Amino acid sequence: MNTSKPVKNAKNSGEVGKTAIQVVERMMNLLDALAEQEESSSLKNLAEQTGLHPSTAHRILNDLVACRLVERGDGGTYRLGLKLLELGNLVKARLSVREAAQVPMRSLHKITGETVNLSVRQGDEIVYIDRAYSERSGMQVVRAIGGRAPLHLTSVGKLFLSSDDPGQVRAYVTRTGLSGHTRNSITDLSRLETALNQVRKDGNARDDEELELGVSCLAAAILDDSGKLVAGLSLSSPTDRMQADWLKALQDTALQISKGMGYKPKSPEPGTSA
Repeated sequence: MNTSKPVKNAKNSGEVGKTAIQVVERMMNLLDALAEQEESSSLKNLAEQTGLHPSTAHRILNDLVACRLVERGDGGTYRLGLKLLELGNLVKARLSVREAAQVPMRSLHKITGETVNLSVRQGDEIVYIDRAYSERSGMQVVRAIGGRAPLHLTSVGKLFLSSDDPGQVRAYVTRTGLSGHTRNSITDLSRLETALNQVRKDGNARDDEELELGVSCLAAAILDDSGKLVAGLSLSSPTDRMQADWLKALQDTALQISKGMGYKPKSPEPGTSA
């Protein structure tokens, strides 16, 4: 039996893997070198810092520029790109929200016995980033952690859309076409605008079997220290089990998480109730 061919393939496979890892290491070394510089840095300086040949450093930097991870400055210099700031802020928001939400979410689940979801917006969808539930609820509702759903079909998504201006909402409608999942789904602009006006009036949002038949959701906003909407807390349950008095518990929990994010509620005006 000729064994030389398998050995050669294994060697080639190892070389490919080693090369790929080497490229990533060189890319990270260049990013680290740029991070150490307060101002833009030249190709020559970056090559010396990382020990890379200038042509190799130049090739990798061009790829990083194409991905917006690095930007070109004056005179052929380089600096870290805004994409890193966007990614960093996104990671910071998600991690801090999850950390602040975990204990309050579990408490809300104990009160209701139903699934509690933590979601953030990403483009035209929400992403489920955490969940509190138990097998005793009798069902797994909506989406798994990491799952996505259209904004207009979910209670949390409506919270985010309600914070958009009319032009942004119309642009969303144009991009998505407002496709529906059930007979209750909102599929036209007029109904969506009516629903969003109701969200603004109530300060919370609902999904009445618009994503999945038999499942309803309530959502409340989570705000950061600047008062910006950064996430939504939702309570999902079979429609026939949803209770109106859960709304206050949901809102109180969302406020508790917001305070954990540094949010400070405005003091009530003199003569008004808190």
